Amino acid sequence: MTTPTSRTVSRSARRRLLAAAPALGLAAAAAAPNAWAQGRKRVTRIIVPFAPGGGNDVFARQLAFSLNAMTQKDVIVENKPGAGGNLGTELVVRAAADSNTFLLGHTGTIAINPALYKNLSFNASTDLQPVAMFASSALLLVVPAASPVKSVAQLADALKAKNADLTYASSGAGTGGHLTAEMFLHALGARAVHAPYKGTAPALADVAGGQVDFSFSVIPAAMALVKAGKLRALAVTSAKRLALLPDVPTVAESGVSALAGFESTLTYGILAPKGVPQADVAQLGAEILKAASTPEFQSKLGIEGAEPLLGGAADYARKVQEESRKWSEVVKFSGASV
Repeated sequence: MTTPTSRTVSRSARRRLLAAAPALGLAAAAAAPNAWAQGRKRVTRIIVPFAPGGGNDVFARQLAFSLNAMTQKDVIVENKPGAGGNLGTELVVRAAADSNTFLLGHTGTIAINPALYKNLSFNASTDLQPVAMFASSALLLVVPAASPVKSVAQLADALKAKNADLTYASSGAGTGGHLTAEMFLHALGARAVHAPYKGTAPALADVAGGQVDFSFSVIPAAMALVKAGKLRALAVTSAKRLALLPDVPTVAESGVSALAGFESTLTYGILAPKGVPQADVAQLGAEILKAASTPEFQSKLGIEGAEPLLGGAADYARKVQEESRKWSEVVKFSGASV
């Protein structure tokens, strides 16, 4: 049987426990800061303006993985394909400054599209702020394995001799492959017939089959056919030979005077909405450069035919403006338009 005194003590103890509960809860939270932080942590989104599976997607996912491991942040990748990369790019242009939304940008979406698409309501080269750049990739000039053309110089001679009888394939109008070919032809003062395809695979299939004479292609897809003996690699479009293909010369090494200094590469980096504070841009930029410097990240670049190109916000901003001037001129003289 419970006495009045024991009931009084029990009720008093319960009141003290209830009064202490909030403090106990705060103490528990302080004792487990990681769990509290996990519950309150904001998600950082990297928007890839293309479908999953391509180089842009691979780079973004490796970057997100590295940032998550290094910083304990919650970084995710979202694919927003459409309109040549413009849909996903515009999403970031219109994003609020505090939305933690960033863009995986590359030369095509940032420097080429503003000149190529005549009715865009935004300009990615000026409506976004660069955070950091981390990679560049070149293209590979290929011909059918059975082609008599065995060098860039021989291709240049054939183009001049046949006067627009040769054809070149690309993965679509306005793509890097298309505009690189136009820059190549412009430098030579030659012409060729453009055969645009809906993607890299069908374009290369017809080059390998001999229906098309040459193509400037993304490296991984082209190298698979080179190794299979179906295509011949003539040159890479970078300023220097690639570690991945040390025996393949650059276009500029061809000995053709008109092609001295020829270069066509795509730059990859992260960009932010205009309103994001400079301190946040600087912090994220430093984290990106640290992640992109790791051997694990750089090995992923190599698999995709890319090489490291590390630079902070100011470096990337200069690169964007340089590429915008270059490619707007190529779009202009080629007559390309979407």
